[in-house]
Amino acid sequence: MSCELSVNVDHVATLRQARGGVEPDPARAAELALDAGAAGVTVHLREDRRHIQDHDLHKIRALRRGELNLEMALTAELVEIALGVRPERVTLVPERREELTTEGGLDLKRHGAEVKRVAPRFEAAGIKLSLFLDPDEATVVLARECGAVIVEIHTGAYSNATAPEAVDRELARIERAARLLRDAGVATHAGHGLNVTNVGALLGRHPFRELSIGHHIVSRAVEVGMGAAVREMLAAIRAAS
Repeated sequence: MSCELSVNVDHVATLRQARGGVEPDPARAAELALDAGAAGVTVHLREDRRHIQDHDLHKIRALRRGELNLEMALTAELVEIALGVRPERVTLVPERREELTTEGGLDLKRHGAEVKRVAPRFEAAGIKLSLFLDPDEATVVLARECGAVIVEIHTGAYSNATAPEAVDRELARIERAARLLRDAGVATHAGHGLNVTNVGALLGRHPFRELSIGHHIVSRAVEVGMGAAVREMLAAIRAAS
């Protein structure tokens, strides 16, 4: 099975929110990404609505194309929104108001009981439950019992590593975590900080089913357009798959 791409359009909304108004439109960016071959679209509806707004989520849901992955914190408000919108997938992530971007994976030792309580509600609504987790063996082994069918491994430490030994250490951590998840019957995805340069080594270590990539694609789209940026990323993924 080849690795698929979910394009995160949050930072299209970041650009719009910097000035207000209606452009650029995250839903239009989602259409262009799907036209270029992306398998799905990811949006993070944050509690403070710093980029994606509720109307963006509804507009992208109305496209009914590809797989919509809704990233969200585990709050009562956002659970109800997800159950109303019914994306194909919900990915639970930690969230701090002061962070620039998601800084780490969900702490299942601390929040596992909350995840277990909400998991049956997502399952009953036909929504796949995904968890955004650090490549920590003691954490990922808890995913299945919490009700997750997918884990997106946080690749931030790998993406930020520069020294060869640090890169190899992070790849080894990711590979071990991915194998544990595979053995437990949990689908393995990956994301955070990935780009056309570093996806090759990552996929060389493990055949991830999907990569979620946003910032690099949106940044590149400023230069070459969304369609071309997505096609470049897909080419890098296919070259490594």
